[in-house]
Amino acid sequence: MEFIDYYKILGLDKSASAEDIKKAYRKLARQYHPDLNPNDKDANKKFQQVNEANEVLSDPEKRKKYDQYGEHWQHGEEYEKARRSQQNAGSTGYNPYAQEGSFGGDFSSGDFSDFFNSMFSGGSAGGRSSRSQVKFRGQDYNAELQISLKEAYTTHQRVFTINNKNIRITIPAGITNGQNIKLKGHGGPGVNGGPPGDLYITFHISEDPVFKRLGNDLYTTVELDLYTALLGGEKTIDTLDGKVKLKVKPETQNGTKTRLKGKGFPVYKKEGSYGDLIITWLIKIPVNLTEKQKALFRELSQS
Repeated sequence: MEFIDYYKILGLDKSASAEDIKKAYRKLARQYHPDLNPNDKDANKKFQQVNEANEVLSDPEKRKKYDQYGEHWQHGEEYEKARRSQQNAGSTGYNPYAQEGSFGGDFSSGDFSDFFNSMFSGGSAGGRSSRSQVKFRGQDYNAELQISLKEAYTTHQRVFTINNKNIRITIPAGITNGQNIKLKGHGGPGVNGGPPGDLYITFHISEDPVFKRLGNDLYTTVELDLYTALLGGEKTIDTLDGKVKLKVKPETQNGTKTRLKGKGFPVYKKEGSYGDLIITWLIKIPVNLTEKQKALFRELSQS
């Protein structure tokens, strides 16, 4: 049997960090997962190879042994015997199969290569393979949830259904469009007693007909009649938190902006903190004037 380059399988080199190995493994495991590649024997084989590579390189003890012997793995047992002869009698307590994997999948006891079996399980008691004891973390699930801007404004609960199972979740106020939230342990079940995966929910906030959100600030356009714009007065406007009465300054020009502090969107997970509401005044020109009203405007224009 030939030496298997686990680093090459994951697209890494020997200097790869534990985080590099984790990222490469998760990417490739998702790419070749049997659930995403049904009836694809090549993808299934690659998935098994990726799992085996991760089983070795993610375990510091296995990786040390693999790096130490490398292509000379066939002589590894001889080196091990020489090393053990220099140590005191007794077990090292090393269990090469105690490390859990980090991705779900049907990875059965027959899925390890002969190379893996020879290098890591040759010393098992009674020649019994320990491969069936390998634990694998369940698959992560990804889902999407559409909510309105008004719903995103307040903390509220929703019932989310996935795999015919209802999950009650709390959506914090101030959540942003495209934001991703992880629900630990709500993914696929683990294999051989491994932990379940996680559920990742991506939120999509639909556009609102009245308010536009930029960061934590809200923007809206409000019509203002000509007479109030010229003479000043009061105007009641809608906010996501109810109605507010504003004073309008005399001679307010079209396009003038007014900022209402603290009347914008709540800041995510910062209770009591809000952005601002920016109002753009749109002066509404009167229509269907009577002759008397027209005469008054003519008189005003000539004065």
